[in-house]
Amino acid sequence: MEKSEIIGAIESLLFVSGEPVGFAEIERVFSLTKDQARSIVCEMRDTMQAQKRGVLPFITETSVQLVTNPCYNEHIIMLLSPPEERAISESVLETLSVIAYRQPVTRADIEAVRGVRCEYSVSQLLKQGLIMELGRKDTVGRPMLFGTTDAFLRKFGLHSLDDLPPIPQADDPVVEGDIPVV
Repeated sequence: MEKSEIIGAIESLLFVSGEPVGFAEIERVFSLTKDQARSIVCEMRDTMQAQKRGVLPFITETSVQLVTNPCYNEHIIMLLSPPEERAISESVLETLSVIAYRQPVTRADIEAVRGVRCEYSVSQLLKQGLIMELGRKDTVGRPMLFGTTDAFLRKFGLHSLDDLPPIPQADDPVVEGDIPVV
C-alpha cells in the first residue's frame, strides 16, 4: 500500500472511530513499525494543517484522534449555540400571526390590521429568526415585505403554512385560552 493510501485509510479509520485510536492498532492494521506509524500520522497532521482542513489528527503519546481545527471554533460555536430563546409577548405574537396569515406584508399592512405601531415587534421577530425580509413592494416608497421562515414553522410544529389553523370567524365561539388571530 502506498503512503498516500495509508494516510487516506488512517483518516477514514479515525473518522469512523470517533474515539482515540491507539498507535498499536494503527501498527497492527497496516503492518507498520511504531516509528512508521507515528511518522505517517505526523505527516498527515502537518499536511492537513497546511491545507487548513476542518479536522486534524490530535496526537498523544499512545493514540491519535480526529478533532476539529481550532481556527474554526467560532463557526462551530455559532452553529451549536441555539439562538437565545425568549418568550414571545402577546403583542409580538399578534404581529407574527398577521405576518403568517397575510404574507408577504409591509409594516403598514400590519399596523392597519393591529391598529398600533409594530416596529418593535417586527425587530424582535427578525432577531429571533421567525420572519425575514422578502423584498420590496412595488409601490411608492418601496416598503419592505415580510414573511415567515422555516424557524417559524419548526417553533410552532408546522410542516407548511397550509397547516396553520383556520382564521376564527366573528360568529365562532371563543374558547378560553385562544388568542384571536387576524
